[in-house]
Amino acid sequence: MRSIIVGPAFPLRGGIANLNESLCKAFQDHGIESEIVSFSLQYPEFLFPGKTQFDESGKAPDNLKITPLISSVNPFSWGKTAKYILAQKPDFVVLRFWLPFMAPALGTIAKKLRKKGVKVIAITDNVIPHESKPGDHQLTKYFLKQCDAFVAMSKSVLEDIETFVVNPKTKFIPHPIYDIFGKSVSKEKARTYLGIEQDEKVVLFFGFIRKYKGLDLLLEAFGKEVLRSKNIKLIVAGEFYDDEKPYLDQIKNLGIEENVILKNDFIPSDEVKHYFCAADIVAQPYKSATQSGVTQIGYHFDKPMLVTNVGGLAEIIPHNKVGYVCDVDADSIANSLADFFENNRISEFTTNVMEEKKKFSWGNMVTGITDLVKSL
Repeated sequence: MRSIIVGPAFPLRGGIANLNESLCKAFQDHGIESEIVSFSLQYPEFLFPGKTQFDESGKAPDNLKITPLISSVNPFSWGKTAKYILAQKPDFVVLRFWLPFMAPALGTIAKKLRKKGVKVIAITDNVIPHESKPGDHQLTKYFLKQCDAFVAMSKSVLEDIETFVVNPKTKFIPHPIYDIFGKSVSKEKARTYLGIEQDEKVVLFFGFIRKYKGLDLLLEAFGKEVLRSKNIKLIVAGEFYDDEKPYLDQIKNLGIEENVILKNDFIPSDEVKHYFCAADIVAQPYKSATQSGVTQIGYHFDKPMLVTNVGGLAEIIPHNKVGYVCDVDADSIANSLADFFENNRISEFTTNVMEEKKKFSWGNMVTGITDLVKSL
């Protein structure tokens, strides 16, 4: 079989690109020829909230063919992309959909491919965006109508698809574990690298910062006496995609400056292991969510995790087994973290993480997609 993945990849950065590259490699490992057709222009600069869209490490993934053809704002590139894909004669195409802004480009490409008999599978990270805008519904509906079948990595996204498409062909496949960030290093080595004392209690918040990620709830939790009295450190490692001033003001007003370590930049792939391995527990206090790649990085590095009970997060973090599923509430978050450290649950939860993560393999993703293709 031959497949083509359509979506961002190196030198574009971020979790979507990471998954596309890992999926392409997984296809190849399972005997399916694969390449990635990526963007020549993903976002116009004025629409991108971060500092840069590009991975500045210069380290392209080994043995992957990545062809940047798509401009999200140039319709002529959409036809050119479809023509290129058709010339490769794929058995199926996997389109990544995560934002309504991409619907005109990706939907038009899908439409042109299906007219020529190519099977189109969409991996839908989000169907209803975390931060909605006028026109999102119509754009999303346009894209979804052009696809043959859908993969979702959380059950809540499957339910969202059913509000747009009548009797859709769908498959739930949990987000596989990210294994692209290297092997674990010792906690001692990681903390030395980051300049953190060895005896500190450490919570990690990782990834770009937007309102829906709930960093404000986590900071509020750290201001509660139940955590303040324990002198726990919070590492915030990620770039602000929102105005950083409200968060900095909150830290100051709560008087937790000594407990919060800010690393407000994009974390290069070769440094990710140090942040996860230095932490005792990873916190995702999201106000809305579908699934999250951060949990799968946590699983890779055998880290207990705290998530809020939104979207699909609770589906992959069994409560009181590998971590905590909290209410979207600072008190619930604070009490869970206090329980973790007071009752020294790190060993118990870590052992359970190592067992639970066996469910999230790339083989399951490949088999799920190919089974869906064969059913069409």
